Amino acid sequence: MSTGHQPAGSPDPSGAIARLARELYDQTEGPAFAYSFEDFQSTLLEIAGKQPPHASEAEILDFLSKLKVEELVLARACARGNEKAWEVFLTRFRAKIYEVALAITRNDATGRELADSVYAELYGVSAQGKERTSKLLYYSGRGSLEGWLRTVLAQDFVDNYRRAKPNVSLEEEQERGFKPAALTAAPEASPDSRLVPAIDNALAELAPEDRFLLSAYFLDGRTLAEIARVLKVHESTISRKLDRTTAELRKSILRTLVEAGMSKRQAEEALEADVRDLAVDLRASLQESNVKPFLWEREER
Repeated sequence: MSTGHQPAGSPDPSGAIARLARELYDQTEGPAFAYSFEDFQSTLLEIAGKQPPHASEAEILDFLSKLKVEELVLARACARGNEKAWEVFLTRFRAKIYEVALAITRNDATGRELADSVYAELYGVSAQGKERTSKLLYYSGRGSLEGWLRTVLAQDFVDNYRRAKPNVSLEEEQERGFKPAALTAAPEASPDSRLVPAIDNALAELAPEDRFLLSAYFLDGRTLAEIARVLKVHESTISRKLDRTTAELRKSILRTLVEAGMSKRQAEEALEADVRDLAVDLRASLQESNVKPFLWEREER
């Protein structure tokens, strides 16, 4: 890897990368999980391949050195079905997964159902008992495995909820007092450098009314009813518009990331980053000068 970094799966890493890979591998339980150094090095190159094409070798070395390599090897070994790895995984995370699932659902039976569903996805088994790719292959070691699992549980809960009630806004349910506890959980990751400009560009393209809506709801904590009163519309209209705006914003960010060289999967992984880890001033982006006149004009009507 003489310039930039090698594509994922490259068999010929630079000497510096190979030395770092060996140092990091020695910090893991790879041998106990039948996960060889060659497997580990290939995994590192795969993850390094998701970094910006212009990243220098020094930047790649720094990025790789910060990975949670012990948990990364554990996750990859579990994805391969290694029994010893699964024993360790269950000892460390089984209770925590049920605890988080219960906190999200606020119901013991539903929490256990959610946890069991996620377990099946981690094992690589569908609801019909068919084999498929283990979801643990999506863990890249950029943040703690526990944080990543919280995100998986929260996302599965939201997905299941929307499938069960396709015509009911989750935001409307939250307004009625239904507030799953861990939906804001996010992995402790090091965000891809392409994510911040993608978010900035997507926010800049929003109409003033949409920026006001996002700012009022997510930053100022206004309820849907309060926003509806300011905009002189029905609360359900605000709920639908919020759903539509956030969905379009996500699509815009994904599109920008793909245009920047990411695969769709890489872009979706990048969006798992906690907004608190990003060097983006959301309040400044959402509350630009052209938003406030719009707000005051609405309130004076």
